Amino acid sequence: MCGRQVVTLATIHEIKPKSSQPNRCATCAVRHRAVCGALSETELAHVNGISRRTRLPAGSIIFHAQEEASFFANIVSGVVKLSKSLVDGRQQIVGLQFSPDFLGRAYGGENPYFAEAVTEVELCQFPKNKFEKLLFEFPMLEQTLFERTLNELDSAREWMLLLGRKTAVEKVATFLLLLARRAGDQGCVPDADSGAIRIVLPITRADIADYLGLTIETVSRQITRLKSREIIQMINNRTIAIPDLTALEAISNQSGSDTY
Repeated sequence: MCGRQVVTLATIHEIKPKSSQPNRCATCAVRHRAVCGALSETELAHVNGISRRTRLPAGSIIFHAQEEASFFANIVSGVVKLSKSLVDGRQQIVGLQFSPDFLGRAYGGENPYFAEAVTEVELCQFPKNKFEKLLFEFPMLEQTLFERTLNELDSAREWMLLLGRKTAVEKVATFLLLLARRAGDQGCVPDADSGAIRIVLPITRADIADYLGLTIETVSRQITRLKSREIIQMINNRTIAIPDLTALEAISNQSGSDTY
């Protein structure tokens, strides 16, 4: 993890903004899409009472694998990379989380993975013990978190299918489709003139290759092929425009070889 800024709970406290809204929930941009979105105003007041806003620079380690969990968080903005380490030091990316995903595993003793901010990230953070007490007191909060956990399980099974059965071009197309859909969820609208959706790759091509079980060369080759077919447009090295989501989805689900 050379070059990364290791952010501990102590340094998180240091970069906490000195001033904040008395009622963060009232002004939260992701409140209605986050895990606390189903709560009443009275219940939200309890959540607000235990929450704190935290901004972390890109490259920060939010928490380490196998360390005792001390907090959970809603991702207000930014992208978080989840990874696991093998005994020989190799790492595997096991997930990406976006706004308004819930970060952490309730009722677990230890964090099962590394969590790293791959962009600047803003978190709405909750102390573990206090948040788990609210889960007991507010059934709707517990139910919403349970539903999100089941959705994550479904997504993990879909990702197993991608890694095990999809071709290289299908994998890259599926990854871009994931980013495009999350951009839509976060309120990004198509370009007024072209109708294209713009996405910014939140991780490097090396990380994309790791995430998809491919080589960097294969990822680059498939992006070039999608560009040549006019399925995507390269704005710059990290920004991609997708003029037709339906065409990209068709590529992500096609059967056959990697050749067109």
